[in-house]
Amino acid sequence: MVGQAVDGLDAVAQVADLAPDVVLMDIRMPELGGIEATRRITTATPHIRVLVLTTFGLDEYVYEALRAGASGFLLKDASSDQLAEAVRVVASGDALLAPGITRRLIAGFSRMDARPRPPLRDRVGALTERETEVLSLIAQGLSNAEIAVRLVVAEQTVKTHVGRILVKPGLRDRTQAAVFAYESGLVRPTGY
Repeated sequence: MVGQAVDGLDAVAQVADLAPDVVLMDIRMPELGGIEATRRITTATPHIRVLVLTTFGLDEYVYEALRAGASGFLLKDASSDQLAEAVRVVASGDALLAPGITRRLIAGFSRMDARPRPPLRDRVGALTERETEVLSLIAQGLSNAEIAVRLVVAEQTVKTHVGRILVKPGLRDRTQAAVFAYESGLVRPTGY
């Protein structure tokens, strides 16, 4: 641990000074809330990962935190082992959501308007056909190794596609890519 902030403004300032690998962010703080602080941190320093750790598991907080650039969302009732593992996962560049939140996120997507929506062509259109296919598989929860098997390509090829998928529409990680795939209408939830 390299620092501790008293509010959101202090968190943004300390991140600028200390440049940590991972920031544990609370949602409700005085002066500047955690979502806006996350947005400021991830905009100014995209390489720094934010893990939201809060007692508030409300869906709107989860959605807004992910949109703001958070790489993970964990509830404060998580054990110290779960917290340590979450920090490692987020620091490695992956994303993490508490299991109960993941379940609700999927259920929320399944309740969305079932009418087909055209994908956001201005952002999705920049992806090649193969990248779009890989994005769809990411949104279905497949790992790089599983995608490689499904598409009969090398795992390194999948990693290359994933990198391009993140860069073209300006996404931070696989979680944002999955949310983007659903929000753009590229993938529709089924079976929930």
